[in-house]
Amino acid sequence: MSDGTVRHVRAGRRTVEVHRPAKVLFPGGDGVKEYTKADLVDYYRSVAPFMLPHLRGRPLMLERWPDGTDGPRFMQKNVSDSSPEWVHRVEVPKEGGTVVHPVCDDTATLVHLADQASVTLHRWLSRVGRVEYPDRLVFDLDPAVDDFAPVREAALYLRELLDTLRLPSAPMTTGSRGLHIVVPLSGHQGFDEVREFARGVAEVLAAAHPDRLTTAARKKERGERLYLDVQRNAYAQTAVAPFSVRAMPGAPVAVPIGWDQLDDPELTARRWTIADAVEQARGDPWGDVPSRGRALGPARRRLDSLA
Repeated sequence: MSDGTVRHVRAGRRTVEVHRPAKVLFPGGDGVKEYTKADLVDYYRSVAPFMLPHLRGRPLMLERWPDGTDGPRFMQKNVSDSSPEWVHRVEVPKEGGTVVHPVCDDTATLVHLADQASVTLHRWLSRVGRVEYPDRLVFDLDPAVDDFAPVREAALYLRELLDTLRLPSAPMTTGSRGLHIVVPLSGHQGFDEVREFARGVAEVLAAAHPDRLTTAARKKERGERLYLDVQRNAYAQTAVAPFSVRAMPGAPVAVPIGWDQLDDPELTARRWTIADAVEQARGDPWGDVPSRGRALGPARRRLDSLA
């Protein structure tokens, strides 16, 4: 039910208040559909069964747009003082102190975060209790221009190398311009070791395709080459969570895909929106890949033999 300013949304065993549900978060126009906070809430409630396995037990950073995506943005690490007591929290060390992050373990929390205009959720690559030991490695394929062809090409190069290293991998559209390639890990290596390994993979790949790929962090040094970004593989860094909405016109979504979907000539980083991302989620595009975490020791030795 709703009184026009507050909507009560049933989410699991809880009822969550959604304030100003008619607030426009994604302005429309020029053929782009308008979406409200109610639309964002409905999407996150619908996608929750597929999204929560990627969120549970992980500290989050929230990308909030309280005045809509044409207003100011702020990134929030600390859980809001106004958050209900049932929202899970985790206190993690930082330089000079600690940060209390929200943790999204249930649908009610996901709806509550949407009520706060948390359009995009960025997750840690490690879990509560072992925050210094990531169980995910992420390669961010960042094209020099908004063109998906070099992204597709780089993803296939990277998959071939990861297959050679005998590491499982899964692609995800970012909802922006590129792809994330996610590698599940056993969680036995620390961030420094994981990032060093990821950098080594990126350097081998860039050396094999120097005209197309680069590991140069400075944009002026990349030219027209695609950037193989591994900087997210560090303590307290985050990556956009699977099925997160991006703050762009039309409300595109970061969506897991199957490797075979890269063959689709219509595929782009913004292929899915909140209107159809749940349909893609129901296809279980990653299958059991997230549960097939590997230790990096054997892969490191194989990589060293290629260098």
